[in-house]
Amino acid sequence: MKIAITSTGNNLHAKMDARFGRCSFFAVYDTVSLQTDFFENPNKDAAGGAGPASAQFIASKGVESVYSGDFGAKVKEFFDQLKITMLAVAVNDKTIQEVINQIK
Repeated sequence: MKIAITSTGNNLHAKMDARFGRCSFFAVYDTVSLQTDFFENPNKDAAGGAGPASAQFIASKGVESVYSGDFGAKVKEFFDQLKITMLAVAVNDKTIQEVINQIK
């Protein structure tokens, strides 16, 4: 299963980003291969519609679950249609590696 985590940077030491649609990067962790890939969010500076556009982008990566601090209402509707699970978590300065360790 692939899990996306909103991230402030493109490495395992980066902090989890509280924002979904305007996060800087998405860390995509594969629970089978145990690999983590980072993708820059192409919608982080969008004038509008960043949430739905980011949801579509991350869905294209085959993600089944997303961890973030906050999601917008339009994102929830989109993910519900695609059966992608949203997990809103308290960010608390956790690194991507710490979040992955909790997932394991």
